[in-house]
Amino acid sequence: MAEFLQQISLFPLVLTLGAFQVGLWCQKKWRSAIFNPLLIAVIIVISVLILTSFSPVTYQSGTSALTWLLTPATVALAIPLYHQLKVLRKNLFAILIGVIAGTLAALFGVLILCKLFCLQDFISVSILPKSITTAIGIVLSEQNGGITALTTLSIMISGIFGNLAGSTICKFFRIRHPIAQGAALGTASHMVGTAKANELGQLQGAVSSLSLAVAGILTAVLFPVICMLL
Repeated sequence: MAEFLQQISLFPLVLTLGAFQVGLWCQKKWRSAIFNPLLIAVIIVISVLILTSFSPVTYQSGTSALTWLLTPATVALAIPLYHQLKVLRKNLFAILIGVIAGTLAALFGVLILCKLFCLQDFISVSILPKSITTAIGIVLSEQNGGITALTTLSIMISGIFGNLAGSTICKFFRIRHPIAQGAALGTASHMVGTAKANELGQLQGAVSSLSLAVAGILTAVLFPVICMLL
């Protein structure tokens, strides 16, 4: 089966898009945070690869076009920023303080846990950039001796968790202001969290877009310093 499927060049792409469409259908049908399209797609893809013994390397190569779209997709987040520019300017200082606090908490939180569990340096480096976009996180991990696959996994987990539980956590801690919600989701859960922020409202989505960009830049600046503390 694997040999036959590997001869079909479009199979990885069709599998990925088809799995995501199934996820969207489940979300629309049951309307529950548990049925996250990305989470469902990941489960389906992994299951198919295991059952068919399909090569992960071949799958990754076949979906390289989708990976390439990560960077322009991140740049496209400038559109909601433009629409909410006046509000963002008015609250820029508060947003920046929130993003800085969230970024430092994410980095030093992971650092402390890695120290407590005596993880090897290359593992620590791999999971440190968990709260930023994949495009930035993979580069930082690779340049500092991390494992890009582990980095991708940690970024995916933080994003899905933020998408699933972000709004619930905001309700639990009574975080009702749209700017605070957007800053929290963008800083902690990057693009996937921003998708959830857009569901909450246009302002939340714009703030989340700005937050993930600032968090990515700040992490890139601080990352070499944090790695020296390992």
